[in-house]
Amino acid sequence: MGNIVAIVGRPNVGKSTFFNRLIQRREAIVDSTSGVTRDRNYGKTDWNGREFSVIDTGGYVVGSDDIFEAEIDKQVELAIEEADVIIFVVDVTSGITPDDQGVAKLLRKSNKPVVIAVNKVDSNKNILDATEFYSLGLGEYYTISAINGSGSGDLLDAVVEALPDAVEEVEEDLPKLTVVGRPNAGKSSFINALIGEERYIVTDIAGTTRDAIDTRYNRFGFDFKLVDTAGIRKKSKVKENLEFYSVMRSVRAIEHADVCILIFDANRGFDGQVENIFWLAERNRKGIVILANKWDLVEKETNTIKNFEASIRERISPFTDVPIVFISVLNKQRIYKAIETAIEVYKNRSKKIKTRVLNETMLPLIEQNPPPALKGKYVKIKYITQLPTPQPQFAFFCNLPQYVRDSYKRYLENQLRKNFDFNGVPISIYMRKK
Repeated sequence: MGNIVAIVGRPNVGKSTFFNRLIQRREAIVDSTSGVTRDRNYGKTDWNGREFSVIDTGGYVVGSDDIFEAEIDKQVELAIEEADVIIFVVDVTSGITPDDQGVAKLLRKSNKPVVIAVNKVDSNKNILDATEFYSLGLGEYYTISAINGSGSGDLLDAVVEALPDAVEEVEEDLPKLTVVGRPNAGKSSFINALIGEERYIVTDIAGTTRDAIDTRYNRFGFDFKLVDTAGIRKKSKVKENLEFYSVMRSVRAIEHADVCILIFDANRGFDGQVENIFWLAERNRKGIVILANKWDLVEKETNTIKNFEASIRERISPFTDVPIVFISVLNKQRIYKAIETAIEVYKNRSKKIKTRVLNETMLPLIEQNPPPALKGKYVKIKYITQLPTPQPQFAFFCNLPQYVRDSYKRYLENQLRKNFDFNGVPISIYMRKK
């Protein structure tokens, strides 16, 4: 499965700063107050050609009475359990604390590969102070500065070396549709309704599904694999951390999907947790179909669907070219429409456009609306080609690629969508020097 790297440590050692540096976006809130990171942050990064998912956890505190810190501690334990490699962040300025010892004890029990990141080594003055972290009994340490990035390269070399070897899976070349969403949104019921048998246990208790299971669907002219991804195991501590655990397992499942079918309960709405899973799929460049389940229970007025759809598209902006299907699994309402839509998205994701057609269509549009001049420099796009990748990626060759703004790349993406139908599929655009 996909590789997961968890960043753990006590509060206020710089975990979120380092997470932001790894994913190259300011996504995690960084503050000197401990306990700021409560919700998990998930990102995707790569180093030396190896891609992996990164999870930023909250600060671990031993024996705290604070209800939030107690919950954070449980989530840190779950992250350690699920991760392939753990980055243990400590602070050189304060040395080893009882909370560091507590985290180290957890890590020793886990038997997972651990890389110690001694943070806040901003100059050579305090580099020797890091030697005391050998006494944690977790092996080699790496001195870094999460603020300016020094030392990150050596640390990431060690992380990539510790990742499990990629295993090539030999299997039939069938579309893989992965059903994702919050617990109790109707994922298992959806698959049962499709295959016409009670393949999955369905109860009102969130977290009934324990493991991701592949089901081959071969009827009505369709042939693909369906995967249910609740992935909740029988563990007492999971009960309080159901949301975190379900997203944690979804990280792995999403990485191996072609299309993610994101189901949510229309009565609960398209909330932050659903949005989090949506962006996970988008960052992994997967096809996406959104299903609003239990639509039969929603009170409707004249423009209910239109307004509901508009509110979802507002939340997923700027990637709004995503199909939304309103279903009722209980009444088997529009469930086959949902599958037809997912297969269309799969075809869109696999679509290859001939270079000649691409240039004949796009170059006149670019000529009508060229990139804005910047500092007196005029960008001329001469040639376009689609890259040979599993998902749609396009290279635009021009004289000054560095002067093309993101707003113009969005214009190019919108024109590609308008002319070639990439509904439900993220598009990557690269400007290259001609």
